Amino acid sequence: MDAEFWHSRWAENRIGFHLNDTNPVLAKYWPRLNTSREDTVLVPMCGKSLDMTWLAEKHTQVIGIELSEIAVRAYFSEHLYTPTVIPLGNGQSLYEFDEVSIYCGDFFATKIDPVDVVYDRAALIAMPPSMRKLYVEQLLSMVKAGGRILLVTLDYPQAEMDGPPFCVTGEEVAQLFSGCQITHLERDEADESHPRRQKGLTRFAEEVWLIELP
Repeated sequence: MDAEFWHSRWAENRIGFHLNDTNPVLAKYWPRLNTSREDTVLVPMCGKSLDMTWLAEKHTQVIGIELSEIAVRAYFSEHLYTPTVIPLGNGQSLYEFDEVSIYCGDFFATKIDPVDVVYDRAALIAMPPSMRKLYVEQLLSMVKAGGRILLVTLDYPQAEMDGPPFCVTGEEVAQLFSGCQITHLERDEADESHPRRQKGLTRFAEEVWLIELP
Protein backbone atom coordinates (compact mmCIF):
# COMPACT_ATOMS: atom_id res chain seq x y z
CA MET A 1 0.00 0.00 0.00
CA ASP A 2 2.89 2.40 -0.58
CA ALA A 3 2.94 5.10 -3.25
CA GLU A 4 4.44 2.72 -5.79
CA PHE A 5 1.37 0.48 -5.52
CA TRP A 6 -0.91 3.28 -6.73
CA HIS A 7 1.55 4.52 -9.33
CA SER A 8 1.65 1.05 -10.85
CA ARG A 9 -2.15 0.73 -10.81
CA TRP A 10 -2.47 3.88 -12.89
CA ALA A 11 0.50 3.08 -15.12
CA GLU A 12 -1.01 -0.32 -15.93
CA ASN A 13 -4.54 1.11 -16.21
CA ARG A 14 -5.78 -1.24 -13.46
CA ILE A 15 -8.32 1.27 -12.24
CA GLY A 16 -11.47 -0.74 -11.60
CA PHE A 17 -12.28 1.80 -8.89
CA HIS A 18 -12.81 4.50 -11.54
CA LEU A 19 -16.45 5.16 -12.48
CA ASN A 20 -17.26 6.21 -16.05
CA ASP A 21 -20.12 8.41 -14.88
CA THR A 22 -21.02 10.59 -11.93
CA ASN A 23 -21.66 8.50 -8.83
CA PRO A 24 -25.45 8.37 -8.23
CA VAL A 25 -24.79 8.56 -4.49
CA LEU A 26 -23.27 12.03 -4.94
CA ALA A 27 -26.28 13.47 -6.75
CA LYS A 28 -28.71 11.80 -4.34
CA TYR A 29 -27.15 12.87 -1.06
CA TRP A 30 -25.17 16.05 -1.74
CA PRO A 31 -28.26 18.18 -0.89
CA ARG A 32 -28.12 16.73 2.65
CA LEU A 33 -24.92 18.74 3.23
CA ASN A 34 -26.80 22.05 2.82
CA THR A 35 -24.00 23.58 0.79
CA SER A 36 -23.81 26.97 -0.93
CA ARG A 37 -22.07 27.75 -4.20
CA GLU A 38 -19.33 29.57 -2.27
CA ASP A 39 -18.47 26.51 -0.16
CA THR A 40 -15.05 25.05 -0.98
CA VAL A 41 -15.15 21.30 -1.65
CA LEU A 42 -12.31 18.80 -1.09
CA VAL A 43 -12.12 15.46 -2.88
CA PRO A 44 -9.24 13.39 -1.42
CA MET A 45 -7.64 10.78 -3.70
CA CYS A 46 -9.78 12.09 -6.53
CA GLY A 47 -8.17 10.15 -9.39
CA LYS A 48 -9.77 11.37 -12.63
CA SER A 49 -13.27 11.19 -11.18
CA LEU A 50 -16.14 12.74 -13.11
CA ASP A 51 -17.57 13.66 -9.72
CA MET A 52 -15.11 16.57 -9.72
CA THR A 53 -16.82 18.06 -12.77
CA TRP A 54 -20.29 17.54 -11.27
CA LEU A 55 -19.17 19.36 -8.12
CA ALA A 56 -17.53 22.17 -10.13
CA GLU A 57 -20.89 22.92 -11.73
CA LYS A 58 -22.26 23.66 -8.26
CA HIS A 59 -19.30 25.24 -6.45
CA THR A 60 -16.78 27.95 -7.25
CA GLN A 61 -13.83 25.99 -5.87
CA VAL A 62 -13.34 22.23 -5.97
CA ILE A 63 -10.00 20.91 -4.69
CA GLY A 64 -8.74 17.43 -5.46
CA ILE A 65 -5.68 15.68 -4.03
CA GLU A 66 -4.22 12.84 -6.08
CA LEU A 67 -0.93 10.94 -5.89
CA SER A 68 -0.75 9.87 -9.54
CA GLU A 69 0.30 12.41 -12.15
CA ILE A 70 -1.14 10.04 -14.78
CA ALA A 71 -4.57 10.39 -13.18
CA VAL A 72 -4.34 14.17 -12.84
CA ARG A 73 -3.25 14.69 -16.43
CA ALA A 74 -5.94 12.28 -17.62
CA TYR A 75 -8.66 14.22 -15.81
CA PHE A 76 -7.81 17.45 -17.59
CA SER A 77 -7.07 15.93 -21.01
CA GLU A 78 -10.29 13.89 -21.06
CA HIS A 79 -12.24 17.09 -20.41
CA LEU A 80 -10.19 18.98 -23.04
CA TYR A 81 -8.98 21.37 -20.33
CA THR A 82 -5.52 22.95 -20.42
CA PRO A 83 -4.61 23.57 -16.78
CA THR A 84 -2.08 25.93 -15.32
CA VAL A 85 0.63 23.82 -13.64
CA ILE A 86 2.47 25.27 -10.65
CA PRO A 87 5.44 23.33 -9.16
CA LEU A 88 5.23 23.43 -5.37
CA GLY A 89 8.45 21.61 -4.50
CA ASN A 90 8.87 18.35 -2.62
CA GLY A 91 7.55 16.44 -5.62
CA GLN A 92 4.19 18.25 -5.59
CA SER A 93 2.46 20.27 -8.29
CA LEU A 94 -0.81 22.20 -8.45
CA TYR A 95 -3.00 21.89 -11.55
CA GLU A 96 -5.68 24.56 -11.97
CA PHE A 97 -8.46 25.18 -14.48
CA ASP A 98 -11.47 27.36 -13.68
CA GLU A 99 -13.22 25.94 -10.58
CA VAL A 100 -11.04 22.80 -10.35
CA SER A 101 -7.66 22.63 -8.60
CA ILE A 102 -5.84 19.32 -8.13
CA TYR A 103 -2.80 18.94 -5.91
CA CYS A 104 -0.63 16.18 -7.35
CA GLY A 105 1.40 14.52 -4.61
CA ASP A 106 1.24 12.78 -1.25
CA PHE A 107 -2.04 13.47 0.56
CA PHE A 108 -0.28 13.49 3.93
CA ALA A 109 2.17 16.17 2.78
CA THR A 110 -0.41 18.42 1.11
CA LYS A 111 -1.12 21.80 2.69
CA ILE A 112 -4.40 23.54 1.89
CA ASP A 113 -6.60 26.14 3.55
CA PRO A 114 -9.45 24.50 5.48
CA VAL A 115 -12.46 23.64 3.33
CA ASP A 116 -16.20 23.69 4.02
CA VAL A 117 -17.20 20.26 2.73
CA VAL A 118 -15.58 16.95 1.74
CA TYR A 119 -16.64 14.19 -0.63
CA ASP A 120 -14.85 10.91 0.12
CA ARG A 121 -15.89 8.06 -2.15
CA ALA A 122 -12.55 6.35 -2.65
CA ALA A 123 -10.03 7.55 -0.07
CA LEU A 124 -10.89 5.97 3.28
CA ILE A 125 -11.68 2.60 1.69
CA ALA A 126 -8.29 2.72 -0.07
CA MET A 127 -6.51 2.85 3.29
CA PRO A 128 -5.38 -0.33 5.05
CA PRO A 129 -6.38 -0.49 8.73
CA SER A 130 -3.00 0.75 9.93
CA MET A 131 -3.36 4.05 8.02
CA ARG A 132 -7.02 4.92 8.60
CA LYS A 133 -6.66 6.79 11.90
CA LEU A 134 -3.81 8.89 10.49
CA TYR A 135 -5.81 9.56 7.33
CA VAL A 136 -8.89 10.72 9.24
CA GLU A 137 -6.82 12.95 11.52
CA GLN A 138 -5.24 14.59 8.47
CA LEU A 139 -8.61 14.92 6.74
CA LEU A 140 -10.31 16.52 9.73
CA SER A 141 -7.44 19.01 10.02
CA MET A 142 -8.33 20.18 6.50
CA VAL A 143 -11.99 20.96 7.34
CA LYS A 144 -13.39 24.06 9.01
CA ALA A 145 -15.31 23.86 12.26
CA GLY A 146 -18.90 22.96 11.43
CA GLY A 147 -17.82 21.38 8.14
CA ARG A 148 -19.50 18.36 6.59
CA ILE A 149 -18.23 15.16 4.97
CA LEU A 150 -20.15 12.89 2.59
CA LEU A 151 -18.45 9.53 3.10
CA VAL A 152 -18.92 6.32 1.12
CA THR A 153 -17.71 3.02 2.59
CA LEU A 154 -17.93 -0.67 1.74
CA ASP A 155 -18.92 -3.54 4.02
CA TYR A 156 -17.99 -7.12 3.15
CA PRO A 157 -16.15 -10.03 4.83
CA GLN A 158 -12.55 -8.83 4.59
CA ALA A 159 -11.23 -12.40 4.75
CA GLU A 160 -13.01 -13.18 1.48
CA MET A 161 -11.25 -10.52 -0.61
CA ASP A 162 -7.98 -8.65 -0.50
CA GLY A 163 -8.34 -4.88 -0.59
CA PRO A 164 -8.24 -2.24 -1.79
CA PRO A 165 -11.02 -1.32 -1.68
CA PHE A 166 -11.17 -2.38 1.95
CA CYS A 167 -14.11 -3.07 4.21
CA VAL A 168 -14.75 -0.26 6.70
CA THR A 169 -17.52 -1.18 9.13
CA GLY A 170 -20.00 1.14 10.75
CA GLU A 171 -18.33 0.53 14.10
CA GLU A 172 -15.02 1.71 12.69
CA VAL A 173 -16.62 4.81 11.15
CA ALA A 174 -17.97 5.64 14.62
CA GLN A 175 -14.53 5.20 16.18
CA LEU A 176 -12.65 7.14 13.50
CA PHE A 177 -15.03 10.09 13.58
CA SER A 178 -15.79 10.10 17.31
CA GLY A 179 -16.61 13.63 18.38
CA CYS A 180 -18.47 14.27 15.12
CA GLN A 181 -22.19 13.85 14.49
CA ILE A 182 -22.61 10.77 12.29
CA THR A 183 -25.75 10.07 10.26
CA HIS A 184 -26.13 6.78 8.38
CA LEU A 185 -27.82 7.73 5.11
CA GLU A 186 -27.98 4.47 3.18
CA ARG A 187 -26.95 0.83 3.00
CA ASP A 188 -27.18 -0.67 -0.48
CA GLU A 189 -26.93 -4.45 -0.20
CA ALA A 190 -25.77 -6.09 -3.44
CA ASP A 191 -27.64 -9.09 -4.78
CA GLU A 192 -25.99 -12.14 -6.33
CA SER A 193 -25.75 -10.48 -9.76
CA HIS A 194 -23.25 -7.88 -8.50
CA PRO A 195 -19.72 -8.40 -9.91
CA ARG A 196 -18.22 -8.58 -6.41
CA ARG A 197 -20.73 -11.25 -5.38
CA GLN A 198 -20.02 -13.19 -8.57
CA LYS A 199 -16.35 -13.26 -7.58
CA GLY A 200 -17.23 -15.13 -4.41
CA LEU A 201 -18.19 -12.59 -1.77
CA THR A 202 -21.01 -13.85 0.42
CA ARG A 203 -22.21 -10.28 0.97
CA PHE A 204 -21.27 -6.83 -0.27
CA ALA A 205 -22.81 -3.48 0.64
CA GLU A 206 -22.11 0.18 -0.08
CA GLU A 207 -22.87 2.54 2.78
CA VAL A 208 -23.23 6.31 2.82
CA TRP A 209 -22.60 8.58 5.80
CA LEU A 210 -22.98 12.23 6.66
CA ILE A 211 -20.25 13.38 9.06
CA GLU A 212 -20.73 16.78 10.71
CA LEU A 213 -17.85 18.40 12.56
CA PRO A 214 -18.48 20.28 15.79
